[in-house]
Amino acid sequence: MSLFRKQSEPSLSRAQRANGSAKHPNRGGAPGAAVMERPQKPKVEKKAEPPVPREQNGLLVPLVQEPPDTPPQRGYLSDDWATNLRLQLQLADMLRKKVLAPELPLDIPLERTAERETKARQTLQQLFDSGRMMVPSNTTETAFTNNVLNETFGFGPLQRFIDTDDISEIMVNGPYVIFVEIKGRLLETGHKFLDDDHCERIIKRIAQPLGRLADSENPLVDARLPDGSRFNAVMRPVAIDGPSMSIRKFSKEKLTIQDLINFGSMTEDMAYFLEAIVVGRQNVVVSGGTGSGKTTLINCLSTFIPEHERSVTIEDSAELQLKQRNVVRLETKKPTPQTPREITVRDCVRNALRMRPERIIVGECRGGETLDMLQAMNTGHDGSMTTVHANDPRSCISRLETLVLMSGEELPINIVRKQIAGSVNFIVQASRLRDGSRKVTHITEIAGMEGDTVVLNNIFSFVDDGDDPEGKVTGYHAPNGLRPMCEPTLKQYGYPLPATLFMKSMKRK
Repeated sequence: MSLFRKQSEPSLSRAQRANGSAKHPNRGGAPGAAVMERPQKPKVEKKAEPPVPREQNGLLVPLVQEPPDTPPQRGYLSDDWATNLRLQLQLADMLRKKVLAPELPLDIPLERTAERETKARQTLQQLFDSGRMMVPSNTTETAFTNNVLNETFGFGPLQRFIDTDDISEIMVNGPYVIFVEIKGRLLETGHKFLDDDHCERIIKRIAQPLGRLADSENPLVDARLPDGSRFNAVMRPVAIDGPSMSIRKFSKEKLTIQDLINFGSMTEDMAYFLEAIVVGRQNVVVSGGTGSGKTTLINCLSTFIPEHERSVTIEDSAELQLKQRNVVRLETKKPTPQTPREITVRDCVRNALRMRPERIIVGECRGGETLDMLQAMNTGHDGSMTTVHANDPRSCISRLETLVLMSGEELPINIVRKQIAGSVNFIVQASRLRDGSRKVTHITEIAGMEGDTVVLNNIFSFVDDGDDPEGKVTGYHAPNGLRPMCEPTLKQYGYPLPATLFMKSMKRK
């Protein structure tokens, strides 16, 4: 018996030694014994990496994984994967330090010019041809070379997802778990970083050109990528399970209101009504949860703003893209060591009031700027729009109340509600349903106050009929039989709405 075995195995009792069937719990003894002891090594030991998905256009086919019998261990990386990633990093570092840009630190991005890429590929090919470097057996020379170049110029394991148009969001939960969203579904990719340091290097490489600090003193990073994508990262010591990040990709092809109709997010009647209330200068709040499509929806609504009207957009990260010419875009500013002053959304809203806007569009109200926004809506800036995080129209009212109180003004709650009821005309509720689809589930008019309660009238709503055999949500959008109070105003702007548009019996799928 080896010394390791003597030290690692607890001694068996005399009764256990007498019973020939008794085994050490770590060697798969009786089932009862395995339950009483700590998890057996065979269950925890995962030395064989799950089968590597096949590649399509350089992108691993996402793994649709069933929930495991035991929770997966954080920090797991098979020997083959670790060797492959470590070799990629070593070659990428060599290319940058000795061939391409020895003066630049490794966490600074390097521009991927055609000349540099050609030089890097030639250097790698010489190493392969001379036999000084062997391609790992679990990959191909082409795939391995592309991975090295992604480490050299780009964002390492994330680069292939950034270059794939079908992926709308990338989520990194520590170095060993990477999820992506494709067509509303979250899928695990099977790709990994080598370790926490590798993941943090990519975070710094993304953040540095954006003027953001990313280190242990500044572990929270929020920024906008040059293409408009939204980037957020959390580093040690705040991130307990290792650095995490999310990238909400900026769609190259802007969705139109017709696209939303084709996707089943709304009906043509709903789109016509939304066009009418935007042109008719009704104040609109787009409500919804994270990832429900609020920004996409408000972008589509903004296309209805007449060309001659002056609009000012205000955002934390610029995502709104108004096509009109008479538009001013404002973005908040984070403090930096060089310029420590912070410019908030509230600062921008107050400044926008001095720019002679006819409409003010705030990307998202999340604090005291909500009070300024409501006051702007109620003082000559009709037709303004904003978004709010809430799950339904009634919750949206409660959310607006809370945000107004965050302004620091000591206002009675009934005054706050009257301000909301007098400022906001419509709530458009966007929802991400259980199958990943996104729909406009409510178009709700705020019809004033009854006592201390804000009255809400649902003009259109989505009727959920359950799921089909394939797990897709079935249902239809339908009017609720109520005519909006603003109908005379909309008629003045050239939108006479037919009575059939609001008839409850008219179900339109």
